[in-house]
Amino acid sequence: MSYMNGMNISASGMSAQRLRMDIISQNIANVNTTRDENGHPYRRQTVVFSEKTPAPFAGFLNSATGARNGSGVKVTQIIQDSNTPMKMVYDPSHPDANEEGYVTYPNVNTVTEMTNLIDASRAYEANVTAFNATKSMALKGLEIGK
Repeated sequence: MSYMNGMNISASGMSAQRLRMDIISQNIANVNTTRDENGHPYRRQTVVFSEKTPAPFAGFLNSATGARNGSGVKVTQIIQDSNTPMKMVYDPSHPDANEEGYVTYPNVNTVTEMTNLIDASRAYEANVTAFNATKSMALKGLEIGK
């Protein structure tokens, strides 16, 4: 595996985790949004990752040599969480209350989101550390030739 490949893998991880942190921040910001532009309560969003597919030649070379090199991570989609139920709060004075006086609040749990934010932040930091270690090894390799 080349140094650039290692840096590209770390960079793809950093980009993916940054997007994940952005989505988590959006979820937290909308924890009390009872009506979006379509008139519905906000739904929690999650990020789905998958492995990047290697370039066609790299895939052929890997299969011919029996090697298995990673090529990084990518965000395949951002989905709305339809499994977690929405919160129903009794507040008949709220403008978005239904006939029974209940308001539908988003299915965002701040504790869960903060836990996910810490996880994404640490994954980002791990990718930064791996990137810097790869960069340091490459620089040390260049110094050998001096």
